[in-house]
Amino acid sequence: MKKIFILALSSLALISSIASARDDVGSYSIADALSTETAKKKLGTDVQFYFGEQAYGETLNKFGEQAYGETLNKFGELKTNKKTNAFNKSDQEACQWVFLSAMIALKKSAKKQGGNAVVNIKSNYKNNLTSSEETFQCGAGAMIAGVALTGEVVTLK
Repeated sequence: MKKIFILALSSLALISSIASARDDVGSYSIADALSTETAKKKLGTDVQFYFGEQAYGETLNKFGEQAYGETLNKFGELKTNKKTNAFNKSDQEACQWVFLSAMIALKKSAKKQGGNAVVNIKSNYKNNLTSSEETFQCGAGAMIAGVALTGEVVTLK
């Protein structure tokens, strides 16, 4: 009986270590993650976010044509690396949740530094810098999901 218990416990430990070793990196929609009511409520509109090579500081000139606003101050690069509990969640659900956490961290840092925008936001999962205007990278395992972002804090006119 004792041998069966030890064997079962050893098997469970082996299976759980294999399951938790999963680290699938996927691309997820920025628009989908930011369109949730929770994201809108938590992020508000006082700090603007621009991903990848997205033009920022856009305004319309007196002729109604697209023009670009002036960057008044640059405060430097920001980095955030967030993790969340992924247990019993789909990869997409866990990744959207941890992405929102990373975005909140960017917002708080921007406000603390006196900025009103974070520009050139890129994914930096496991130091693999990825630039996209449409998707972010997220690593999802059996127990934890993670998102790492970099960006530059600025004040736009």
